[in-house]
Amino acid sequence: MLQDNSDEIFSAEWRRAIISRFDSQSTKTLPKQSAAMCNTKVECPEESYGFYIQSGAANVMPPKICLQNKPVLGMVLNNAGIGINIVIVNDVQPLIDFLKSIDKGSVVLIATYDEPASKLNDEARKLMAELGSTAVQSLRFRDSWVFVGGRGAAVDSSFEKHVKNDPANNKYENWPELIELHGCIPRYQE
Repeated sequence: MLQDNSDEIFSAEWRRAIISRFDSQSTKTLPKQSAAMCNTKVECPEESYGFYIQSGAANVMPPKICLQNKPVLGMVLNNAGIGINIVIVNDVQPLIDFLKSIDKGSVVLIATYDEPASKLNDEARKLMAELGSTAVQSLRFRDSWVFVGGRGAAVDSSFEKHVKNDPANNKYENWPELIELHGCIPRYQE
């Protein structure tokens, strides 16, 4: 089980390390076990990136994000945390600062775990909506949410799923079921 590191905010170096794994020029080969856990179900054209996102399940199984069939966030890497997983932040101001720093042409992959909404304020929700999210405005306590969006990037608006926390219909007692999303993200062309 993962420890709750809710006071920990990852440094810019961690953020750069994750971004470098998204580099399309990377030729590193991952072990078959790592690639298999990504569950990529689509073949993407050369000018696109394949992705797989899975939200967390309750407060037991963390989310995972894979890009080009390589895990970049999740249990195997031990780098996912409770809340919204872009870069792990549980304080809204670093999240806002991070969202404001996203460059034009960037693509953002988001997966929630346990409780994503309590610390979101109107500004954070607005910034995520500017990346293309339509569900972030209705995101509430213990909802499950996955999203792929971008600033200036041509990202399909259907790359978002949201399942509301509903005690009458929850799969995991106090949490809704996990969500999976996969597809191809076009590479940004200037």
